[in-house]
Amino acid sequence: MTAPARAAGASPHWSQPAVRGEHRWPALSAMIVVIVLQLLLPDRLAIGPTWLLPSAEGALALALLIANPVRLERDTVLIRRLSLVLVALISFANGMSVFFLIHSLLTHRATNDPGALLASGGEIYVTNIVAFGLWYWELDRGGPLARAAAERETPSFLFAQMTAPDVAPPGWRPTFVDYLYLSFTNATAFSPTDTLPLARWAKLLMLVQSAFALVTVALVVARAVNILP
Repeated sequence: MTAPARAAGASPHWSQPAVRGEHRWPALSAMIVVIVLQLLLPDRLAIGPTWLLPSAEGALALALLIANPVRLERDTVLIRRLSLVLVALISFANGMSVFFLIHSLLTHRATNDPGALLASGGEIYVTNIVAFGLWYWELDRGGPLARAAAERETPSFLFAQMTAPDVAPPGWRPTFVDYLYLSFTNATAFSPTDTLPLARWAKLLMLVQSAFALVTVALVVARAVNILP
């Protein structure tokens, strides 16, 4: 968009205020998947009892569901903080699971069952994707409610639909599914694909995610191959 157009008060199509808030269920469904995966982890890869942090995460998710049961339309400082605390808890729990897994592999204390090892690694890997997808969704342009209200125009991620408005549906804006896809491609390709990080925090967060994914995949696969019959 040209400078004169911006000076005249024009704004990109994706930064216009939304008529309705984003659906709650895609993000909530991803959180439920993560909680289930954390409950399935072996005790040695969890902090304390395996039910402890998932229970706290479930309580926070329930509170957020009560606040916005269908669409994200109600926002307060408390709701915003609870959302960030929930994502932080998921990330902390998964980060510690990565640490415990690496430690057990390096000290040769990991299970000798390749199936169980691959399952644990897969659970951590999927949780990593969802956790960082939630971070991208919560932080880009102030979060889903701030994006819907068009409170901030400058994005932290440049999606393909932003640069090609002619092929984007009217009123298009990124939702949780777009950020989950961004997280998945970053965890599998270990680099940006069709979505570019613009903000420094976004680049650093993607760097950390790629590092976690790379270490998890490399060590788990290497160990599993070594103990296969």
